Amino acid sequence: MAEYRIDELAHAAGTTVRNIRAYQDRGLLPPPRLEGRVGLYGDAHLARLRLIGKLLARGYNAGVIKDLVAAWETGRDVGDVLGLEKVLTDPWSDELPGTATVEELVERFGSGTDDADYIARIVARTIALGLIEPAGDHFRVPSPRLLHVGAELVAAGIPLESVLDIAGQIRDDCDVIAGRFVGLVTEHVFDRLDDRPDLGGDDLNEIAEVVRRMRPLVKMVVDPFVARAMEVRVQAALGDQMETIRDHLAANDRDRRANR
Repeated sequence: MAEYRIDELAHAAGTTVRNIRAYQDRGLLPPPRLEGRVGLYGDAHLARLRLIGKLLARGYNAGVIKDLVAAWETGRDVGDVLGLEKVLTDPWSDELPGTATVEELVERFGSGTDDADYIARIVARTIALGLIEPAGDHFRVPSPRLLHVGAELVAAGIPLESVLDIAGQIRDDCDVIAGRFVGLVTEHVFDRLDDRPDLGGDDLNEIAEVVRRMRPLVKMVVDPFVARAMEVRVQAALGDQMETIRDHLAANDRDRRANR
């Protein structure tokens, strides 16, 4: 089980140390385990913080969240609702967010320019794509892996603006894929509950279990399809290139023979 100091926990949860202390004061977050004078937090604290953040974003106030958390902890029926809410709001990736300054982004992506207007335009596009988020004098990076992929593509010689173009297209494609999965579950699981006036904890637990099972299934389906599609596309593209290379080599060979 991972353990975090308070600043590490804040970073992992995408919140602030001040908020964590406020949640503890309000009884929304249990105290840390003390090791000497250092407070250590665990995965349960991280899950609770993410849940609080999602519930706040959905319009719940701190008082309602406290009541829901208390009900959940004492095992009352409303705990099933909160348990489902947690499953629905938990992140689908275990990747930890990072941070970066404008200077670090410019250096990493090697723009080769000090044009302030160009940099501001690129930063605005990157924010719009959700690749970075303003956070005071720096940026929060929700997925350092995506930023790494972009930097590698730029290093390979692909223009940064083209990388951002494809990032937007892939994001939209992934939204379509996610919509297909959610639509499938909505049609065959969620919708059938509309006719259940006696909806209870067992039904909510069933929904929560379906969502939990979807997490690994999505990757298990998407990864092989993407891998196979890449194989076909790369082989076709390289096949075309090899034809062109062979034609050039043959032409050069004919020229050399003609000039002897």
